[in-house]
Amino acid sequence: MTVTRTEEPTARTAPPDRAAAAPASRASAASSAAAPAAPGLADAAGTLTGPALTRRVLAAARELRGRGVGPGDRVLVKGDNSVDYVVALLALMHLDASLVPVDHRQSAADGRFAARRARARWLLTREDSAGDFPGEGVLGYPGCGAGSAPLDGEVDLAAWFARADAVVLWSSGTTGRPKGIVKSGRALHDNTLRTIRSMGYRADDVLAPLLPFSHQYGLSVVLLWWLARCTLVVTPYQRLDVALAQAADHGVTAVDAAPSTYHSLLGVVRRRPELRAALSGVRMWGVGGAPLPAPLAAAFPEVLGRPLLDGYGLTELGNVSLATPDAPTGCGRPLPGVEVRVIRPDGEKAAPGELGEIEVLSPGLMEGHLLDDGTLAPVPQDSWYATADLGHFDADGNLHVVGRNQAVHRSGFTLYPESLERKAEACGRQVKALPVEDVRRGWALHFVVADPEGASPAHWRRRMAPHLAAYEQPNAVHVVDRFPLSANGKIDTAELRRMVGAGG
Repeated sequence: MTVTRTEEPTARTAPPDRAAAAPASRASAASSAAAPAAPGLADAAGTLTGPALTRRVLAAARELRGRGVGPGDRVLVKGDNSVDYVVALLALMHLDASLVPVDHRQSAADGRFAARRARARWLLTREDSAGDFPGEGVLGYPGCGAGSAPLDGEVDLAAWFARADAVVLWSSGTTGRPKGIVKSGRALHDNTLRTIRSMGYRADDVLAPLLPFSHQYGLSVVLLWWLARCTLVVTPYQRLDVALAQAADHGVTAVDAAPSTYHSLLGVVRRRPELRAALSGVRMWGVGGAPLPAPLAAAFPEVLGRPLLDGYGLTELGNVSLATPDAPTGCGRPLPGVEVRVIRPDGEKAAPGELGEIEVLSPGLMEGHLLDDGTLAPVPQDSWYATADLGHFDADGNLHVVGRNQAVHRSGFTLYPESLERKAEACGRQVKALPVEDVRRGWALHFVVADPEGASPAHWRRRMAPHLAAYEQPNAVHVVDRFPLSANGKIDTAELRRMVGAGG
């Protein structure tokens, strides 16, 4: 999901061209691709105010243009969150380049694959060199535009928002090589504005996403920040104690993170109760990227006083349905102008409470996937997109997402592992259900419980048993202190299978 903010950032000492942020003035029209005043961009060193940020982005764009980057160039962007990284993204958008963000932790082989598949001309990175890059050249983004003479003008993203291949993002690759997902600027712009209106973002909000900006969720918050004209705080999100303290110093009002991060955040706040008071101005705690475990959803408001606002979205579609402060149930209702239906296995529309596959009709739909030669395999626009996710609507129209529609058949019953996880989590811990094919009996179910206190498998089997039907009971129960995570904060299922010896 994408959400969260508060008051004017605290004044701080800053190096030249960095000053305490004044509240960003609301753009006369949030939908304008080239609004008159830039928002604020903050980190531990201070805040780039609107005019200072504008000058820095324009100077960075001039430097990149001088190195040869031009409209339509695909640029592989590899780096971690920083003010310099965000400035570089905006400079590329201003130049009407096509962005191809990749995770800074990926292997060299994966980087070469992404570059070749996207036909990237340039690599923009924080490293000094990357001799194995197959494109035209390697450019560094640290300090880009910082030492240049100031320029007059405004950052103009209108051409980029009109670009058919504004961004190439990547699927998780859990079923093979990641797929390049091509998103148009029009789809990104439209989906971001619908999100802003639905969630009620304001120009006085201060966003502190605890997410990598190279992935769909984090990048969506960056776009939201720019169009809402508020303040974005860049923190060392992998050092939660430091990140939360920095966010609080700037008066954070909105936080976004994956469920795994919120598990850790609760631990930090319990150890440092002073942070609870410092974060009292947060009005929206947004969560997404993976199903929200029931124990976490229950524990969070007890500690921080507000609920986690769950959201449902896909890289292929952007945000689909978001819980709001006024309606925090499930994943909320679909965004205005986005249609969602739940289809039963027999092809009929599901009634409230009935599980089925989620299908979406949205103007935020991707253009298509990249083929091996870098060209586009388009998807039909204005058509229903089958998500392969399982969920249901409640009687009030709120969407509840269970997880991937990966049915297994056991003892004559059709079972959905992620639906079983939600039931089993009534035991009070996060649970992962791993189906393992059994040639004699169909499918066996291995349940893995995340318990840092290390209670026995028998203990957790007893705790889960009352919440599961006889045909849903696990064949085996395993206990780990915590689940292994992938780069985007989701449970690394392949590694978890290896850990517990449940190959599948």
